[in-house]
Amino acid sequence: MVDIALLRRSIRMALEEEKVSCPCHVDVLLTDDEGIRAINRKFRRIGKATDVLSFPLQELVPGHFVPDKRGIDPATGRFMLGDIVISLERVRAQARQFGHSVAREGSYLCVHAVLHLLGYDHVDEGPDKRLMRSREKAIMARIGEGK
Repeated sequence: MVDIALLRRSIRMALEEEKVSCPCHVDVLLTDDEGIRAINRKFRRIGKATDVLSFPLQELVPGHFVPDKRGIDPATGRFMLGDIVISLERVRAQARQFGHSVAREGSYLCVHAVLHLLGYDHVDEGPDKRLMRSREKAIMARIGEGK
């Protein structure tokens, strides 16, 4: 079972650790492999399931959160950060594969996705990936779900 409160806390902690000072809105969809495969196919033209997808609504610079005023919802005053999609099937499978809890894997995928929404990437094995991994590790340690 995925701990929804932990997912929320993981998102909040990632935003705090990244010094995001304004209230933000993030939509999270929890689905299965078929659901994430359909979304991946529709938006990325990749017909495979994956563990997590991130759809940022703004182009941001990693480590330098400066919200564009156009990204603020006038009705709520919140900065619209983007959308996260997580396959619960992958959460369970990867938790088994990596030898940790489902809660820890769900938390990690939320942190990973928030970092993508904030502009981080890991396309290659270079400095961008190392930076993203170091941020993930620091945030997970703060959450208390490190390993």
